[in-house]
Amino acid sequence: MSGVGIDDISLHFPRLYFDMEDFAKLRGADFGKLNKGLGLSAMAIPDVHEDTATMGANAVARLLDRNSLHPSSIGRIYLGTESALDGAKPTATYIMDMLVQRYSTRFGSECFRNCDVVDMTFACIGAVDAMHNTLDWVARGGEERDRIGVVVFADNAKYDLGSSGEYTQGAGGGAILIRYNPRLLEIPDIWGVSTMPVHDFFKPRREVDTRTVVENVLEVARESGESIRANLAERILKYLPRSSKKNDVLFENEKLMIHKDTPIFDGQFSNRCYSESVKQAFIDFRAQSIVEGRYDPSSDDILTNQWSRIIVHLPYAFQGKRMFPDVFRHDRRHLPLWEKVTEEIGPEPLPSDFPDTPEGLEEFEKVNDSYRRLISKTPEFQSFVHDRIEKTQRASSLIGNQYTGSIFLALMSAMESDYIDGTEMEGQRIGLCGYGSGAKAKVFEGIVQTNWREIASRFHLFDRLSTRHAINKTVYEALHKGKRKRSVVKPNGEFALVRIGGEGQLEGQRSYEWVE
Repeated sequence: MSGVGIDDISLHFPRLYFDMEDFAKLRGADFGKLNKGLGLSAMAIPDVHEDTATMGANAVARLLDRNSLHPSSIGRIYLGTESALDGAKPTATYIMDMLVQRYSTRFGSECFRNCDVVDMTFACIGAVDAMHNTLDWVARGGEERDRIGVVVFADNAKYDLGSSGEYTQGAGGGAILIRYNPRLLEIPDIWGVSTMPVHDFFKPRREVDTRTVVENVLEVARESGESIRANLAERILKYLPRSSKKNDVLFENEKLMIHKDTPIFDGQFSNRCYSESVKQAFIDFRAQSIVEGRYDPSSDDILTNQWSRIIVHLPYAFQGKRMFPDVFRHDRRHLPLWEKVTEEIGPEPLPSDFPDTPEGLEEFEKVNDSYRRLISKTPEFQSFVHDRIEKTQRASSLIGNQYTGSIFLALMSAMESDYIDGTEMEGQRIGLCGYGSGAKAKVFEGIVQTNWREIASRFHLFDRLSTRHAINKTVYEALHKGKRKRSVVKPNGEFALVRIGGEGQLEGQRSYEWVE
């Protein structure tokens, strides 16, 4: 029986980057720690004309053109993102608008009319969810109907200036072609899932009351040298219900709701959630594999040894090797190899060794964090990383975090590296571990197909990365704050954001054009 999976992948990333050594100088950080400790060399930065929608649309256009696909053959375009442009209108519809503009001259204005589009959001696992759903849809149609779906990922991983997450920034978009008889990667219908409701990373709607707005404006006036009367804030607030500005967006409600692109997060807690979620999803995948007859623990080699490559979500390049020790440990506890490891680093800590209290649990987590680091330094784990994970890190080091796209960037990085190195991967199984804060992990696997080299040879990922433009700290901070009005690099052969609102448009309406 034929399977469904990934037929092709395209990637679009900004042509601007901020060098990590320059970032370290700007923030007074240790470049060695960022580079050698976390694997960071550069972060991709969107230009003025770029946003989530343009990055996604450019990737889809590259995918359609490369595969000579007729728009009417695409049954769905599902977008995974956590950088949506609107609270109601799906960002996928902006992508569709751009595609219609570009392809209507050849295929007619209705060429995408019957294509289903939607946004899917679950932090960094949204695109994996979109792919999971699309794989099911393609499979349900059967081989004879040959359904074709496109999964899009697009994000701008942006953090507050000076925050502890700023160095992990990155951006990009991509498109994945899903169909029967895939040329790149068949994905069997066996999925391990772990979900737990936590607040490790999120983007809440912040509240600011009217009094704070007024008092802050007056404070700015005072700092600028203006003389501010005593109790002026109180008089303004008392008068406000009768003011001509009472229905202004700033004052129409007692509290102003603000949504920021930057997150609230607890880095250490998020790492723990990541590690635990992936481990539990792996345990579930193993159990499902036994039920489906894919895996026999009495005779088969352990799963992580069967996977030639292990692809994980990479918020920074070395996250995989930092977070995978839990799975490595779980999959080897019954093997002689683990006895050798414990001889080197000592026995692992157990929850039962600590008091059954919140304080005891926190102490266990700290000790377990330290034990993970010890595992990561053993020759056994380092050899495992070198053989199965290292190639997945290479592109992430040059781009940074792509949120929903990071796992697929890692996949492309590994497959292009294997193509360049002349490694034969046909028939090999690879493990994929997605994670999204909040928190959910999914573990699944892919089987490399006969024509994988043809597809990987067209990525040109590392060649394209070498042609980007470096920016200095002044340009970086201006782009981050949204103060720059003109593009650093003029758009060329791509979709571009040309205006937001304006004459004849509704407030916040976004307009895009294809720029030759």
